[in-house]
Amino acid sequence: MAKKNRGSAGSTRPVVVDLDVDVPVVGLREPCPCGSGRRYKACHGRAASAGEAALVRRPFAGLAGECDWVALREIVPAATAPLQLAPEYAVGLGERTATLATVLPLAWPALVRLDGEVFVGLQTATGSGDASRDVAASLLRALDSTPGSPVAPERAGSGPRLQDILVADAPLEVVVHSGFDFWVEGADGVSGDVAASLERANASVVPTARLSSVEAAYWCRIGSKEHLRWVLPHDEEPLLDALARLHARGEDTLGEGTRLIGTFRAHGLLVPVWDLVPGAEADSVEEPAAAFGRRLADALGETSPLSEPERRARAGLANRQVTLR
Repeated sequence: MAKKNRGSAGSTRPVVVDLDVDVPVVGLREPCPCGSGRRYKACHGRAASAGEAALVRRPFAGLAGECDWVALREIVPAATAPLQLAPEYAVGLGERTATLATVLPLAWPALVRLDGEVFVGLQTATGSGDASRDVAASLLRALDSTPGSPVAPERAGSGPRLQDILVADAPLEVVVHSGFDFWVEGADGVSGDVAASLERANASVVPTARLSSVEAAYWCRIGSKEHLRWVLPHDEEPLLDALARLHARGEDTLGEGTRLIGTFRAHGLLVPVWDLVPGAEADSVEEPAAAFGRRLADALGETSPLSEPERRARAGLANRQVTLR
């Protein structure tokens, strides 16, 4: 849902935080910019009026691999990536390693395995309105936790963000897993709640693969259908224009039998979704995705006004948008 900039006369103007810059957005009775469909006062305005931190609309901006951070937060079931802490924070890590995980047992924010290795979960509830700050807080608490123990949920407050505690230009090297056995040193021998959580999680994993020809594009199989979900780094308005241009030309597919079915917003970025040919495997999408990336780059460079067919295509894309965050 597009944000509105006008408010009723005399109303208090709340703010949404984007990269730590306060930007006036909506009045209390206008739609919340998170896209929930609720009025701001009943959504993130409630948190703001209670003294909570305002919503950060693009929490992973500035991190290397921002698009993959969003993908691991929203669309990838089981994946890990090693993290490189800045020197002043790496001291607390010592000889251990720190690993980002999509999700951890029982949705813990972080845990320290018995071997001392530190894991921090990305798909966890955030209470501060800033996913980056919440995940950073969980990671820092894990550095001081006893091996073999989880980190309990806790409000992040005003502490550092991931952009502050990670090496700025360190790439996010994502490894997609078929299950969650990485939670423990060995899946054999675990018991109790963790074993039950591991079994349930493994049973629910959607087969997923990350493409190698382009960044942050993930093939998945949901039931009997295959899809490609691709987190793109471009600003929304020019990206929608470019997708509309391609659609009007019949160039927005990933080959015969595929179809761009819409986009969703996640943490300030757009994620186009394609239906693929039934039975298509991830490797069959590599070259078509790379070719589409080249067409998209050309379309993003166009500056002429949209034609009537392109405007209709853009309206169709806008009508099929969903906002996750």
